[in-house]
Amino acid sequence: MHSKVIIIGSGPAAHTAAVYLSRAELKPVLYEGMLANGIAAGGQLTTTTDVENYPGFPGGIGGSELMDAMRAQSERFGTKIISETIEKVDLSSRPFKLWPEDTDEPVTASAVIVATGASARRLNLPGEEKYWQNGISACAVCDGAVPIFRKKPLVVIGGGDSAAEEAMFLAKYGSHVTVLVRKDRLRASKTMAKRLLAHPKVSVKYNTVATEVTGEKEDRGLMTGLRLRNVSTGEESEMEANGLFYAVGHDPATAMFRGVLDMDGENYILTKPGTSYTNVEGVFAAGDVQDRRYRQAITSAGSGCVAALEAEKFLAEAEDEDVEGGLEGEKQAEKPTNGEAPEYRGNPLL
Repeated sequence: MHSKVIIIGSGPAAHTAAVYLSRAELKPVLYEGMLANGIAAGGQLTTTTDVENYPGFPGGIGGSELMDAMRAQSERFGTKIISETIEKVDLSSRPFKLWPEDTDEPVTASAVIVATGASARRLNLPGEEKYWQNGISACAVCDGAVPIFRKKPLVVIGGGDSAAEEAMFLAKYGSHVTVLVRKDRLRASKTMAKRLLAHPKVSVKYNTVATEVTGEKEDRGLMTGLRLRNVSTGEESEMEANGLFYAVGHDPATAMFRGVLDMDGENYILTKPGTSYTNVEGVFAAGDVQDRRYRQAITSAGSGCVAALEAEKFLAEAEDEDVEGGLEGEKQAEKPTNGEAPEYRGNPLL
């Protein structure tokens, strides 16, 4: 099966690209995956309860509900959605080849948009599964303003710039923010570390790790505390905490593109600044798979729009080149070789 453009992914970037491409009558095919990266189709938003910062929803909207609406919009305009995971690609020549799971024959595409996303690293603490999104989050900007965190003691795990930024953001809402750092120093830049340590509502515990999340026992109960251990002394302690935010990094879903698409040191796909162009002509990247800084639903959607517009332009230019090449070839064929007029074969464009 050949498609003009195949989209790999199922989050805001993928579906925004699909809407734009399908409205341009390019009949995109979107492979949303079957529990790709261990997450349901729809990406990380499906692990979020309330989304309060996506424009157009003043009362907020559930993460899964938002992604269901995006999927329905893609289908409405004609996107073909396939619930299979792409396991292997060959981007060495066009048309590109892509292998869905459990198949030997590849599908092909003239252009590919990679929107496979990134997943937040978890620590797999005891209690993590129970209190995920009931006190535990991996995105302060996404969830920090939720009522359960307001004027409550909050904890951030991590020692880099991201952890510092998230702690200072959370300080706007929580009563106090404690940053847990495994080592005896922050990895954050000097400027960021100085700002963090000077903040009146933030404190840092060095050489400290969380060992268990505690909280209410009933179903959908909320997190209320955290057990800690000092890695230098072995001393254990407990603290009150109504929110725990992981700032220990993300893992972009780029394994099958390594060695083919250019990536940075953390395996995020590199794109030409301000565009979705990768180092392979005809392959575009959008969303968290190429965004190591913002990782928001709205920025992912915006980059999906960019990728769609650029893919549409690429396909149009490729078609123009094919037409020009065909006409040039016909002119060469019709050139008389023996002084006789060439046979008229008609206009190939009519």
